[in-house]
Amino acid sequence: MPDKLVRLDAIKTEILSCGRCPLALTRNRSLPGQGDPNARIMLVAQAPGTTEDRQGSMFIGPSGRILQELLAAAEIKIDQVFMTNLIKCRLPSNRRPKTVEIQECSYFLHTEIAIIRPEIIVPLGFYATRHIMQTYGIAIPDRRNGFYDLCGTLYLGNAQKIFPLPHPSSLLHNPAGREGMLKKYAGLKVLRSACRWYNCCPIRYFTDQGRLDPRWVNLYCRGDWSACSRYLLEEDGRPHPDNLLPDGQIDPSLE
Repeated sequence: MPDKLVRLDAIKTEILSCGRCPLALTRNRSLPGQGDPNARIMLVAQAPGTTEDRQGSMFIGPSGRILQELLAAAEIKIDQVFMTNLIKCRLPSNRRPKTVEIQECSYFLHTEIAIIRPEIIVPLGFYATRHIMQTYGIAIPDRRNGFYDLCGTLYLGNAQKIFPLPHPSSLLHNPAGREGMLKKYAGLKVLRSACRWYNCCPIRYFTDQGRLDPRWVNLYCRGDWSACSRYLLEEDGRPHPDNLLPDGQIDPSLE
């Protein structure tokens, strides 16, 4: 823990004095990540807003109040996560980030990820999601079309769990989407703990034996177990074979 805090303090100093791109000329202050350094969940937003740029703290503007409400749907308090941005400086007129800005600033983001080592990265919004997914080898559309459909689904890339969600600020422009947004954020509640059947599940047994790809455990048993075929059958008290995979397929090699 002390080493982690020292490393976070060092990258914070770098961010606060950064002059890598022209955004340094238009910002009030750059914004390092903040929150629980031992958090299992890291939120990655796009960039500081006007209030955040002025006061130097994450999610303290209008979108921050919405974020707290959305996290509450998953029974998560904002101080239980680590929060950071893809771009550490405010984008003029809240425009879209440029490729060169993402390239220059991503060094800070990936350093923070390496220090925190979150179990789940939660990118908020299109640009943060695209960058995180591409970083971990998961292809997504280059355009915004279809982005919302990615949200609320757990992905696994290079052993890193990624759970993209819409940015809370979208509710400022579309209040009618509140119920759908609450439902997607509520998915974080499932990810907070392993499946209650995990300790006695054959999937764990086969994985421990080296007979099954650990992806199944990461995506379902210790991921979105609410989408697991085995979990649903177990909850209903219906019989199912030991070689039934979480996605509903049968693996004959496990007989």
